[in-house]
Amino acid sequence: MKRNNQLLLPAWYYFLALILLGFAFYPATRFFFVHTGRRWLYILVLAFSFSALTTPLCRMLAMRWGLVDNPSGHKIHKEPTPLLGGAAVFLGFFLPLLLNGIFSREFEAILVCAMTLFVLGVFDDTLNLKAHVKLIVQIVLAVGLTLVGVRIILVPETAFFGSFVNCFLSVIWIVGITNAMNFFDGMDGLAAGLAAIISFFLAIVALQMDDPFVGWTALAMMGACLGFLPYNFRPGKRALIFLGDAGSTTIGFVLASLAIYSDWADLNPVVSIFSPLLIFWILIFDMAHITIFRVIRGKTRNFKEWIEYVGHDHLHHRMARVLGGPTQSVLFIYLLTVCLGISAILLRNARHPSEALLLLSQAFIIVVLVSILEAVNGNKKKQ
Repeated sequence: MKRNNQLLLPAWYYFLALILLGFAFYPATRFFFVHTGRRWLYILVLAFSFSALTTPLCRMLAMRWGLVDNPSGHKIHKEPTPLLGGAAVFLGFFLPLLLNGIFSREFEAILVCAMTLFVLGVFDDTLNLKAHVKLIVQIVLAVGLTLVGVRIILVPETAFFGSFVNCFLSVIWIVGITNAMNFFDGMDGLAAGLAAIISFFLAIVALQMDDPFVGWTALAMMGACLGFLPYNFRPGKRALIFLGDAGSTTIGFVLASLAIYSDWADLNPVVSIFSPLLIFWILIFDMAHITIFRVIRGKTRNFKEWIEYVGHDHLHHRMARVLGGPTQSVLFIYLLTVCLGISAILLRNARHPSEALLLLSQAFIIVVLVSILEAVNGNKKKQ
């Protein structure tokens, strides 16, 4: 692969990140932010700046070690592109948590599982592991999390099989969101930008619920993704580096775990269930859509074929065909996710069932809107 200086970001970006990082590491800075109730801002700045500065290093190492994503039949990029972007995001995410001592038994379990999944992802990016091997590891890690208390409490634990049902649903949620995020890493800027938006709304809800540890962790992920994003999303230009499976699956795993660890509402099951569903709705909708249509159209006839199938039928692929290009598709999905995230915030303050119903209807409207756009585009092609 050629090393092209033209691919470097503007100097001001590195200068800004370096200034912010130096500012964050100055002891008096942390003391000020912590004691004025602005630790969230300190964590966000530290995660952003560290990720922004380590991404070029990870790119250089990926090129030196030959960790590149080469073009193939199902991929839309045209040139070999370095991987290991996920390493920069993970380092940017982990450093603020380490320096701020944001640890508990549950958080330690999430981080250990995330590290394990990241290492597995690096092996996958290098050796192209079988899909069932990755799935088995994800399930084992998700089960481990549920055993330390990171799980959905949908059924009372004292009920018959209540604990089993909660653990089962938690494993489905974690593994599903982990893979859904990986599926969305199919266009420049999509997975990292989507993760930043989801992290933002997770943080807002967590801080509203006076759950600072979840809020701070979500903001660390948001900052790390934003620091990486300018290298990956450059409209009109090709990406400098990709997240790789190591990055996308780790991000999805962490966000899915935070969603079921947080206390979403005070004795309000509607808010507890539907707030995270709204925030993650784009991922859920895409997973459900491709599963149903691949089965109906006979593209997958069993579970093995489903987990190994690779195609251009995901939401971002379909929207790119409808809207005229990948950039338009990415920005459109950003917009949908922001709208749904705002609905999740407002849902917490809904005081009447009718208000909650109106907010929840937005998820249905998204499905209808996407279907109409695809139908209109299909009719134009027939003409």
